[in-house]
Amino acid sequence: MLSQSDSPNTSSFTITTAVTATSPNSSPENNPKPPSDDDFFSVASSSSSSEDNHTEKPSSPRHPQIPVSWPSDGNLTLDWVMDLMSAFDWSSRNIRPSEFPSVLPVQVFDRLILSASKILHKEPNCVTIDCCAGSSVVVVGDVHGQLHDVIFLLRDTGFPADNRFFVFNGDYVDRGAWGLETFLLLLAWKVFMPHRVYLLRGNHESKYCTSVYGFEKEVLAKYGDSGKHAYRKCLGCFEGLPLASIIAGHVYTAHGGLFRSVSITHSKRPKGKKNRKIIVDPEVNSLSLGSLEELSKARRSVLDPPWEGVNLIPGDVLWSDPSMSPGLSPNKERGIGLLWGPDCTEEFLKKSNLKLIIRSHEGPDAREKRSGLAGMDEGYTIDHVVESGKLITLFSAPDYPQFQATEERYKNKGAYIVLEPPNFDAPVFHSFEAITPRPKVNPYYNFEDVIDSDEELDLASMVSTS
Repeated sequence: MLSQSDSPNTSSFTITTAVTATSPNSSPENNPKPPSDDDFFSVASSSSSSEDNHTEKPSSPRHPQIPVSWPSDGNLTLDWVMDLMSAFDWSSRNIRPSEFPSVLPVQVFDRLILSASKILHKEPNCVTIDCCAGSSVVVVGDVHGQLHDVIFLLRDTGFPADNRFFVFNGDYVDRGAWGLETFLLLLAWKVFMPHRVYLLRGNHESKYCTSVYGFEKEVLAKYGDSGKHAYRKCLGCFEGLPLASIIAGHVYTAHGGLFRSVSITHSKRPKGKKNRKIIVDPEVNSLSLGSLEELSKARRSVLDPPWEGVNLIPGDVLWSDPSMSPGLSPNKERGIGLLWGPDCTEEFLKKSNLKLIIRSHEGPDAREKRSGLAGMDEGYTIDHVVESGKLITLFSAPDYPQFQATEERYKNKGAYIVLEPPNFDAPVFHSFEAITPRPKVNPYYNFEDVIDSDEELDLASMVSTS
């Protein structure tokens, strides 16, 4: 790795540039293109990987155990998780999507999803991660079904361990061709090490987004007659994903970021009536920042977080964006969530006694449309520097999106953050390039017609899919 000295705007930060691998055994000759009857569209992704790549010494390939079977005692081991990772890597290069059940039978899928869901649904909206001396925390942003980059990231950081925590900031699926494998692999790590791996929810872990950006059709293609069943199980698991985390009492992480205080008034309850009438103040001028206590009480188990009504906090946490303009305002470009300025970052950090906010949600396509904010070329940006601390946006999907309609690709790097003792509030940035070449595969959504940065949501469609 090549270390760089701190830039003027990144005091107390360390910036590290990682050199990525050219994937072993991944030449086009070794990766047959899936036939058209198994693909959602007939357009191949020959342009879906960066032209430039770097090489490293490939790790010894692990021979996959196929089909993957569930452990007889029901307890996952490190070897089982590693075998699953190898099986997914191998299958992404060597079999058609419709043959996926020969690698992970639906019965094993069911056991994994059920085991993970039981853990996730018991976790609070905002998980508290207490770190001990000698440990570190890896924070990961959007990965969007880019399986091979996720595998590289895990190997580069070192796998989860007793002294190495992981916090994933959501958006595991959609746009990339291996969202199912990516999500299941991370669920396996969660089941194996539930108190070291934390999976938060992103805005794409919803029914609306997965029906538009490819994940639903990916699951249907890979599980065939059992596809609808598998997709429903994934949606149920999405509902259990926590919304945020507090790391070592100093760092707040969430997919989108900050959220409003939802002021509600209860009318007097007439005799014989069980329900009170709840009134939400709709005035924009009434917008104020919410508290961690309010976040803890929000109802997160919804397929599509609402943009109106009493349960607005989940939508804010998943969809909001920072701005250089002061104050809180509706996020009109996205149609859901908020925009918040540096003054709001300062207020939230100060009243919550925090030093750092790490959020994700914005890739290079979104950032090129945001005036006043830096681009996502390196996989991260430092958006707000205020008296109490800083706000960082972290994006971990390099060369994103996998399928791009424009002639010029963004060729962005991905990044992850390492937090270390004693206070875990001085992030060390690690940027990395995409694994290339990616296996040839066809998209599961019409990437030429679908808007890029989740803007201008069809809110009526969100209602119809809920």
